[in-house]
Amino acid sequence: MPKSGSALELTTLAAIPLVMVLGNSMIVPVLPTMQKELNLTQFQVSLIITAFSFAAGLIIPFVGYLSDRFGRKVIIVPALILYGLGGIVAGLAAWLMDNAYTVILLARIAQGIGAAGTAPIAMALIGDLYSGAKESKALGLIEATNGLGKVLSPVLGSLLALLIWYAVFFAFPALCFLTALAVWFLIKEKKPGKPKPLNKYLASLKQVFKEQGGWLVTAFFVGSIGLFILFGVLFYLSDMLETQYKVDGVIKGLILAIPLMGMVTTAYITGGRIKQNKPLMRKIMLTGLLILTTSLVAVAFFKQLYVMIGLLTLGSIGTGLLLPCLNTLITGSVAKTERGMITSLYNSLRFLGVAVGPPVFSWLMSISHETLFFSVAGLAFFTLILTFFFIKPGGKGKTDSGKKEERPSTLFQKVPAK
Repeated sequence: MPKSGSALELTTLAAIPLVMVLGNSMIVPVLPTMQKELNLTQFQVSLIITAFSFAAGLIIPFVGYLSDRFGRKVIIVPALILYGLGGIVAGLAAWLMDNAYTVILLARIAQGIGAAGTAPIAMALIGDLYSGAKESKALGLIEATNGLGKVLSPVLGSLLALLIWYAVFFAFPALCFLTALAVWFLIKEKKPGKPKPLNKYLASLKQVFKEQGGWLVTAFFVGSIGLFILFGVLFYLSDMLETQYKVDGVIKGLILAIPLMGMVTTAYITGGRIKQNKPLMRKIMLTGLLILTTSLVAVAFFKQLYVMIGLLTLGSIGTGLLLPCLNTLITGSVAKTERGMITSLYNSLRFLGVAVGPPVFSWLMSISHETLFFSVAGLAFFTLILTFFFIKPGGKGKTDSGKKEERPSTLFQKVPAK
């Protein structure tokens, strides 16, 4: 059994979000081919992604509760297995059936349910296993591998499509099963205590939001907006490369990887540096949002490809500064007994941000380039203001043992009555 914090344990934890991202994002490059091969409408093919994201977002809070009640590993391992089985079913349907769409769609829903029990619960597990600098480093690592999956997915998906379009469904199940085995045998999780009755559990959550809900809700919103902008920008860049510059396939995947690599590298470095220094986290978040806002304003004035890629990469670096700090603050904000639900709610909103980004960017693109980037820059600036006023270090919270420790403050400080 590896020691807590060992390279093998961290690698296993990092593989969980990587698997989640690969299973979804690798499909994106083959959607046009799928539409042609299965004779689908644009709406039908869009449901292949939407069904996955909707199912995941809907189920995440439930698996968060179950992980708080029964433990993290007993949720993560079956979730990874379900995720892999869904890919096999989808691949077999595409290979063997004439009218495979309905089965593929149902398999994607099953995969979404499986995905709900992967990365969100891994974040809670890290909060259980580590503290201090190790916790922030591990959270930065899983944010980086999440981004790395997004970097690799379009390239791998395009390469697999050269074999046959449904090869992507068969590509990652083995990784799912291997990761499930590694989690089960290599992660040493403390045995959960006696679970709280549901009414007491809900009362505890209510108390968490009563004491810390203001800043937590703000942090949830800021994180979802960060992902909304990141994926909206990738959608915009992908569309521009294909429609204006006639670049597609692996080359397009490599270009899209440039801003993502900026985010991945920054997230990994940031996670290793912030430790548990909450004033530093706040400064880094404000800096990241300022960089993001400035880069989006600048893009509104330029349409040259290389300049845009550079500015959008700069904005992604801002996102890479933001997310590891949010992850560390949110994961450390509550005791272990409610941590699964809190991190699950956060990740549910992140899923929503990812899902909403492309259609909103598509609508704004239809108006004008300037309208798109000035609007999104305004939204980024709004999150900067929220972070400045509402996410502040300080305050006290209770640990699992009942001892007091420093925690982020609530949104509003109570003013004594005169």
